[in-house]
Amino acid sequence: MKIVTKDFHISTKTRNEFVDITGEVTSAVSKSGVKDGDAIVYCPHTTAGITVNENADRSVVHDILLTLEELVPHNRAGYRHDEGNSDSHCKSSLMGCSKQFVIRDGRLVLGTWQGIFFCEFDGPRSRTFLVQVRGE
Repeated sequence: MKIVTKDFHISTKTRNEFVDITGEVTSAVSKSGVKDGDAIVYCPHTTAGITVNENADRSVVHDILLTLEELVPHNRAGYRHDEGNSDSHCKSSLMGCSKQFVIRDGRLVLGTWQGIFFCEFDGPRSRTFLVQVRGE
């Protein structure tokens, strides 16, 4: 089995944002030469995450961020974490730090409207994510 790992660096601009990384992941899969297998997208940060959702209509991202802020507000009585970013850790846990994707015929398998997003919850920051492609 072939395994190829690529690191990517991005800079986020606001405290809470989704950055569309579909192109980077697609490129990593294409350059790997793997025809059938999988790709794992991993975020090594405790205040960020990875998700998949619609990327055709940017209002979907707005609505997700709005909902997360309502469910997990930035300033909430009772938070104990001293850094002032307890909400960021909670949002990261809700999104998760990785996603796995199928590769078929050398292409990333995504639904018609799906995109892959890096989820920033404690920005702006310089961030990293990894794409590991495995298969034959």
